[in-house]
Amino acid sequence: MFLEKIVQSEEFEAVAVPHLNDLYRTAVRLVRDPIEAQDLVQQVYLQAWKAFHRFEPGTNCRAWLFKILINEVHHYRRRWFNSKTVSEGEQSLEETLAFEPSVPEVLQDEDVLAALDEVPREFREVILLCDVQEFSYKEIGEMLGVPVGTVMSRLSRGRKQLRVKLAEYASANGVGNRSPEVDSYACA
Repeated sequence: MFLEKIVQSEEFEAVAVPHLNDLYRTAVRLVRDPIEAQDLVQQVYLQAWKAFHRFEPGTNCRAWLFKILINEVHHYRRRWFNSKTVSEGEQSLEETLAFEPSVPEVLQDEDVLAALDEVPREFREVILLCDVQEFSYKEIGEMLGVPVGTVMSRLSRGRKQLRVKLAEYASANGVGNRSPEVDSYACA
């Protein structure tokens, strides 16, 4: 029994741990909080460890872990929305302080990420899973529990919104002359 646990532990480390950084980066983009993202990824690995006896060797462990992540993010959002309250003092402070962003000389990664943050959640999830994590439409559909056609639709609509936001931002800051209608590419 003890030897079996050691073998299972080594096997888990070999197939699951290499995906830790990808899971964390995606979690940060989805929940917009590095500390919460760490907690979510920790929860993903805990859930994966508990269910590892059901994992079939040779299948896509990365997709399996991302499916667990998506489920954990959905649970996190439910808990967050149910417990989110803003005190009156904080609300009045937010209303009285003016924010003046600086105007950068060039479009930077932070600008792209900020534009991505403005894209609605269901589109942002699909963009991250397809364009950043390079999952196929089928894998994304399985992770999110939606048909492949829905994945394609959300990806198309999300990319269009992102292109428009980046084109507006770039134009306002004198970066490039491209129109928002830029050729898109598809996941495998």
